[in-house]
Amino acid sequence: MKVMVTGGAGFIGTNLIKRLLKDGHKVVSIDNYSTGKKENHQDGCRYYDYDLSSRHTHGIYVDHGTYPSWRDEEYDCIYHIAALARIQPSLERPLHHIKNNFLSSLNVLEFARKINVPVIYAGSSSKHHGLYGSPYAWSKFSGEELCKLYSSVYDVPTSICRFYNVYGPHQLTEGEYCTVVGIFERLYKDGKTLTITSDGEQRRDFTHVEDIVDGLSKCGLFINSDKYHSAVNGKEFELGRGVNHSINELAGYFGSDYPTEYIPARDGEYDITLCEDKKAHKLLGWNPTINLDDYIKDFVETERFFNE
Repeated sequence: MKVMVTGGAGFIGTNLIKRLLKDGHKVVSIDNYSTGKKENHQDGCRYYDYDLSSRHTHGIYVDHGTYPSWRDEEYDCIYHIAALARIQPSLERPLHHIKNNFLSSLNVLEFARKINVPVIYAGSSSKHHGLYGSPYAWSKFSGEELCKLYSSVYDVPTSICRFYNVYGPHQLTEGEYCTVVGIFERLYKDGKTLTITSDGEQRRDFTHVEDIVDGLSKCGLFINSDKYHSAVNGKEFELGRGVNHSINELAGYFGSDYPTEYIPARDGEYDITLCEDKKAHKLLGWNPTINLDDYIKDFVETERFFNE
């Protein structure tokens, strides 16, 4: 297949592109590099620097400054991963997040309508905590509603894959868009105290990015298959392990005697995330295999080895 990945220079997009290339697909990435990084580029993928939330829909820049048009190419599937993530930044800059996430989804779906290709949309488990809890939650849900609209009115095949608390290679470790696993990794590398918000008893369904990518890959293959198309078209899949850990437990995986300190809770923070829907298991044959504690153990052992 020839596949477009939006947000292809970011955390999840990079891991997805690695998998798609490994499976023999041709891949094009569209990213505005607001959080994506050029050092994430993978050999074999063509990268375009473009803001999908822009009203301009013609040529786009690439690294060497020419103007090839990704819009003139043919694709078999679009993975719409690009988004401004994280609740706290969206509370501070609601207009920026809503405009970016809503318009980018609208433009991707309009492009998919014109060339008649399916879209796999990266949703968020924040939907389950109230649509009006944050601009981020609302903006991601609005993307889901656009998928349903374009599917119903224009017959654009769509599937929604909701992510929980994703971690793993290429995750951000600094800045406002990094998550707690990335923050803890950076603090550990720097020999600094792990900072835990609130009392640390909030629980998260941490899901490794390779497991997430496996679910996305299966969904993309199925939606392009005559045999399995109907099983995934118009469906919503929850990609979470179904097991959660407290932040205190997460900190403990870095070492029971490693120093921690508690800081005030952040606005918009949930008490618990947990995937209880098994549709992805039943319809996609998706079974996550990577455990958080094993991942942290390997990280700690690697850091100790290189610092001895």
